[in-house]
Amino acid sequence: MHYRRLGRSGLKISEISLGSWITFGNQIDRQSAMDLIHTAYDQGVNFFDNADMYANGQAEIVMGEAIKTLPREALVLSSKVFWPTMPGPNGRGLSRKHVTESIHASLRRLGTDYVDLYYCHRYDPDTPLEEIARVMDDLVHQGKVLYWGTSEWQAHQIAQLVGVSRQYGLIPPSMEQPQYNLFHRRRFEEEIAPTCREHGLGLTTFSPLYHGILTGKYNQGIPEGSRAALEDLPWMRDRITPERIASVRKLTEIAQELELTTGQLSLAWILRRKEISSVITGATRLEQFDENVAAVEAVELLTNDILERIDTAFAYPASESQR
Repeated sequence: MHYRRLGRSGLKISEISLGSWITFGNQIDRQSAMDLIHTAYDQGVNFFDNADMYANGQAEIVMGEAIKTLPREALVLSSKVFWPTMPGPNGRGLSRKHVTESIHASLRRLGTDYVDLYYCHRYDPDTPLEEIARVMDDLVHQGKVLYWGTSEWQAHQIAQLVGVSRQYGLIPPSMEQPQYNLFHRRRFEEEIAPTCREHGLGLTTFSPLYHGILTGKYNQGIPEGSRAALEDLPWMRDRITPERIASVRKLTEIAQELELTTGQLSLAWILRRKEISSVITGATRLEQFDENVAAVEAVELLTNDILERIDTAFAYPASESQR
């Protein structure tokens, strides 16, 4: 496993990390989730991503149980705040009240005294940036959060937040967590990455396989037992369009030539960008995670010719209009 700095900070995180969105506390049972965490740790993963709203808090509870037997100082744990998790008008957003109550709830569920990374899960138009920056600064000084940042914010919002933090002498954000994959790349490459590079923020990208579509598993239809086959995830089926599948089939042909799986090629394509601190992966089985980790060694296979063929397969930049 290789480790990369989180932006300009001194923190080093594994370039492949394990996330809990959709899977933990929902798609897979508790023991499977715990086995995944321990397997990931044994393979060198130190960054484990979570959020207060994943499976209504159950994802944090499962992760908290799994890390009890692991050395806390060797782990980089994250959580996020924004979405409704409590009753009433103040049970969501980035107000001082909701952030303070949310971090305490997350720490209880995770069974830890602090999280290493804490994300503002979306931009909150109802809360002044100064209030957001001050409560995060307070949490850092209290030792409950080590680094804080944003997730899925627009580039100009990130720049404004950094500016407000520095204007008032507060600890600025250290990272952004955007979506980045072969179907969603224009905003990242043209706006988010340059802004984060300018201000020294690390990038921990999510959905690298676009809900499994970029593994090629749906090339011949929706298999029984797959995520898209679940009744409570109809939005997954909406994302499996003929245009996308046509692109993935071309990607699969390239992967086969390189003796890689389609998923490994999709991950290697992201890992080639050195400004990305970590690629957050998900898995429901140990074999899936082993396959993801092996993508690290595939980056060296991505010649300019291969990258051009991938761009052609996804009709970039036209692919961005397929969202």
